[in-house]
Parts: sequence; C-alpha cells; structure tokens
Amino acid sequence: MTKDLDKDPKDINSNDLNNICDECRKEDESVFQNLIMTGFKLCKSCRVSKTIFPL
Repeated sequence: MTKDLDKDPKDINSNDLNNICDECRKEDESVFQNLIMTGFKLCKSCRVSKTIFPL
C-alpha cells in the first residue's frame, strides 16, 4: 500500500480506464461509461444481470 502512495496518481488510475469488465473480463466500451455513472467496472450485460440478480 505504501508503494502506491509514492507513485504518480495518474499512473495508479491508468489501469482503471481500460474497457475490461471486472465480472466477465470482456472488453466493451460500456465499461468506461458505467465506471463514470456507477463507480463499478461492469459491461452492459453484467450490469443488467447484477440489477436483476444482485447476489
């Protein structure tokens, strides 16, 4: 954790901006949109499935 504090904040967040879903690991452009709107890196289909079946 202390190693991350020494790095530039732009470098730490660069991995968060890729378009890879955390659930299904597929690349989709909706991942970045959902990251901005909800704070979670989910594609459209995973977001719908998490909304319907929240477990």
